[in-house]
Amino acid sequence: MRSHFRTIVVLALAFALLGVFLYKVDVRGVAGEIMRARPDWLALSLVTMFINLAIRAWRWQYLLEPLGHTSFANAFRATAVGFAASSVLPARAGEVIRPYFLARHERMSATGAFATIVLERLLDTVAVLVLLASYVLIFGRDLDASNQVAFTAVKWAGATAAAVSFSALAVLFFLAKDPARLGQTLTRLGQVLPSALAGLLGRIGEKFATGLGAIRRPSRLLGALVWSFPLWLCIGLGIWAVTMAFRLPVPFTGSFLLMALLVIGVAVPTPGAVGGFHEMFRLGLTMFFGVSNTAAVGSAIVLHALSIGPALLLGLLFAGQEGLNLAGMRQLADQADPGRPA
Repeated sequence: MRSHFRTIVVLALAFALLGVFLYKVDVRGVAGEIMRARPDWLALSLVTMFINLAIRAWRWQYLLEPLGHTSFANAFRATAVGFAASSVLPARAGEVIRPYFLARHERMSATGAFATIVLERLLDTVAVLVLLASYVLIFGRDLDASNQVAFTAVKWAGATAAAVSFSALAVLFFLAKDPARLGQTLTRLGQVLPSALAGLLGRIGEKFATGLGAIRRPSRLLGALVWSFPLWLCIGLGIWAVTMAFRLPVPFTGSFLLMALLVIGVAVPTPGAVGGFHEMFRLGLTMFFGVSNTAAVGSAIVLHALSIGPALLLGLLFAGQEGLNLAGMRQLADQADPGRPA
């Protein structure tokens, strides 16, 4: 019942955001903008989406090394399946499915692998904030004065997100220092909780902390962070290529600002970030770069399709090879138990 209620809420949110995005939109004008988009730039954007998946798989393989050797092929397949699941299921279910899919092919704890995904998200946030800071402090000084209120809001939001991200890294560093001690501490909760539940928390905590092995080795953490910049520069290139296809006045560095806004948009837990992705991209183009609403809506629709298309097609292909259809992925997400060894 709770799962059905959550799905209804998420779908209602998606429809509400799409309603805002498409409010008073000139449908014919949007279709015309899409038809006039330059195919060579769209092709470049599509290529970057495949490269993004590969870089994510390489970085994940690097973060997983403290848990054991993982082949690039299995990391790539699991990454594609995870992103495909997030494209069709609510609440970013792919983040849960991804480590469990990997654990089917590699001898490691799915809970430990999930910890590396949490670390990935923090590294992504740091990389995006560094690129945003470079735009705010260096490249974006020539924005119109009319945008300064919104630009100031972006600065404060970025500073707040940076503080939260580095605080979270500090907490994870503390948790990763001694996985066994963390497990023992959580097990002692048996004094106030049922012993079975306390034991489960202890096992989860120890495996999760073990998965944060990269944090215990600063050189490995730095290496993973370095991997994050080619990833997000490639994502930025894909975004910029779409703006070039629609002949929009957005410099390459302007994609750093658009990326930060899209990170906020995809945080809304709708399937495939539908609604949140579209509206944040539209707002970024119209508010900061003076793009017409019609062109902004058209480019947002195309960018979203290019962003989820490669991972969705590859992910469904790889899942199908394992006998997993959409219902199977939903069941895997619902039944995933971080406390159970994989």
